[in-house]
Amino acid sequence: MVTDPYETAAGLVTRSAAAYVLSVPDDPADDGFFGPASVSWRVSADLSTPVAGLRALLMQALHPLAMAGVDQHSGWRQDPVGRLAATSAYVATITFGERGAAERAAARVRRIHERVRGVDPVTGRAYEASDPALLLWVHAALVESTVVACELFGNPLSPADSDRYVAEMAVAAELVGVPGELIPANLAELTQYLSSVRPELRCTPAARESVAYVLDPPGLDEDIAEIWQDIRDATVAALPGWAQEMYGFATPAPLTPARRTEIRQALGVLDAVFLGEPGVLEARQRTALRMRSAQRA
Repeated sequence: MVTDPYETAAGLVTRSAAAYVLSVPDDPADDGFFGPASVSWRVSADLSTPVAGLRALLMQALHPLAMAGVDQHSGWRQDPVGRLAATSAYVATITFGERGAAERAAARVRRIHERVRGVDPVTGRAYEASDPALLLWVHAALVESTVVACELFGNPLSPADSDRYVAEMAVAAELVGVPGELIPANLAELTQYLSSVRPELRCTPAARESVAYVLDPPGLDEDIAEIWQDIRDATVAALPGWAQEMYGFATPAPLTPARRTEIRQALGVLDAVFLGEPGVLEARQRTALRMRSAQRA
């Protein structure tokens, strides 16, 4: 039992790095569900990934039933960084892992979801984590957040690559149990879907509490805490205006070219710290070599 649930924030980078390393295979038997020529591999290496992940969490938390499941059935208060690391490991396994590894990881998630059910205290509605509607919301928030973060702070995707990325990621949604016919096939469909869910969204007390931790986790060492402030600002700025209003955030300062440069520099420093963790550089090199081989082919 953690005495202070926030003290684990000090291990944010270390534990996330360890999860990533374990998820990238040394000598894969196959290219997995996406492969080194995919847009999914390319965006996973983008510097904007931390902003994408945090924005996705903030968007996901606004669905009261999805948030109730996390709040009532996960141990995020006792080990919040552990939950973030586990999520990162899952995404990396689905992206880079062999098909068998990805299928096993998805099966574990499906088994966990079967036990997660209850009643949201805010809306009074029953929920089940295995509900395709909730799974689709979580999926869509992550995919759209990745496109937005790349556009604002990374290497923007072309319209064609944005559509290709959305189409590729449909596999990830199907792996956790979303029927294929429900999954947006391109960016326009994704945008339309997100708009259709907006009337169901609200900022519950559980969402506010979890987001407060994610955006300002106590326990970070001084250097990481300074970088995190820029990443926090980037995450809030990347949210749609209606989501900023739901959370009660002040209107962000304009993203001037100079401010974007500052944020990209902060993301670069964080990535350098990440690369300094054991095994990360080697894992990155393995994926980079496979991507270059795919491009040549």
